[in-house]
Amino acid sequence: MRKGEVVKGSKLALVTGASTGIGRQYAEQLADLGYNLIIVSRTEATLQEVAHEIEEKHGVKVVVKAMDLATTDAADKLFGWCKEEGYIVDVLINNAGMFSFCDISNTPAERIVRTITLHDITNSLLCQLFGNDLAERGGGYILNMSSFSVWMPFPGLALYSASKAYLKSFSVAFAKEMRYKNVWVTAVCPAGIATDLYGLTKKWQGIGLKLHALSTPAYCARRGLRALWRKKQCIVPDWWCRAFIPICDLLPRFAINKLRNFTMKWQK
Repeated sequence: MRKGEVVKGSKLALVTGASTGIGRQYAEQLADLGYNLIIVSRTEATLQEVAHEIEEKHGVKVVVKAMDLATTDAADKLFGWCKEEGYIVDVLINNAGMFSFCDISNTPAERIVRTITLHDITNSLLCQLFGNDLAERGGGYILNMSSFSVWMPFPGLALYSASKAYLKSFSVAFAKEMRYKNVWVTAVCPAGIATDLYGLTKKWQGIGLKLHALSTPAYCARRGLRALWRKKQCIVPDWWCRAFIPICDLLPRFAINKLRNFTMKWQK
């Protein structure tokens, strides 16, 4: 059997932010490995379409849960709903996210609160709730989607990179706590991905792929799951991105200033 593959329908994976992009690919690839699914996002109509397509293609059961995860009680509600419905989750994929590229001084307060709540509070509580449940049942897997931007605290990325940096740090420490309970936690830190998250048009996504400046959602999900099954604590999917980490730390102030001036027109 392939790494991570199970007898079809014998185990259940929960994927947040599963209606599009990387989350959709996580759902697709887990279904291909034999997992039944719970897919979560805010848009029920899109989720229903995804569920139908995956069920038709892979012959697994897909349950839809439409909810806003950027609220302080979202984790309790989602975990409680799973318990009430009798769903036993073996793999948790915390993928839901929102992107912000704007100076903090110009960022609406509501966006700051929702971003930190979604990336940090909800994911931390989901890890605690499902992590304890997995440990009681003998073990399982949790994957948290961080970002390469944790090494890029640049102008315009203060909110996004800081919230993802928390998630990376939390995930690595949490992984060390839970490995003794047979619960394996992985943080994935991808660079640019060809999705709608950044507001890029399909044309620019295509150009980014041709220039190898962006990766496909399918590639990112495949590398993320591969790291999860291998029980890695943290990965950057692309080797060339790993090579840029020390460069990000060493950029001089004048280069940062030029970068800020160049990117101001895209801030919103």
